[in-house]
Amino acid sequence: MSATRSARASAPVSPMAWVQRKWLTLVAHTLALTPLLLLVTWYFRDDLGADPINTINNMTGRAAIILLAFSLAATPIYIATGWSKPITVRRALGLYAFLYALLHFANFIGLDYALDLNAILQDALLSKPYIIVGLGALLILLALALTSTKASMRRLGRNWLRLHRLVYLAGALAALHFYWQAKAAARLDPLIYAAILTALLVVRIPPIRHALVRTRQRLATR
Repeated sequence: MSATRSARASAPVSPMAWVQRKWLTLVAHTLALTPLLLLVTWYFRDDLGADPINTINNMTGRAAIILLAFSLAATPIYIATGWSKPITVRRALGLYAFLYALLHFANFIGLDYALDLNAILQDALLSKPYIIVGLGALLILLALALTSTKASMRRLGRNWLRLHRLVYLAGALAALHFYWQAKAAARLDPLIYAAILTALLVVRIPPIRHALVRTRQRLATR
């Protein structure tokens, strides 16, 4: 390494330059943590509403599904636009989605059913299929979170990519869980999420992906 390059590498980075380089990471973490900070604030202010369990359920469930959608959107955005920066926050968004899904589940078994395993089995798992579907999505996200490290990538090799493609199945199960759980008047939201998920899947179909890349490259050369 030349002296000039060495000096450049060791030179301190100004705060403004660091923010310019990391702005999307800062935005992603801030937005992802906002629902949790709101819940904590509301709890200490005794402002969770008349039905705190339902408030927590709605906040954590929506946060999980929205963050999962943002995580899934990173690669399609790169395919369509060539902008690769969203890929740098894809893993973090996926882990946040798992965190909120886990809190959503903990709220269900801990607060809603007070850890009553018999009630959970009889009243919930056997009579409410949307809970089985949601649990399936959570288990997939758990497997992906546990194997999200670089060491897991090296250990699993090609199987890592096969495993992490299940994130789309998790998204589909989450959409179905959301739709079945929502009241009839509120079922537009899960349908919107399902439409977004479908669009993200379509972008990754090889012929469509190649067409988008060719179009992007053609427009960039004009």
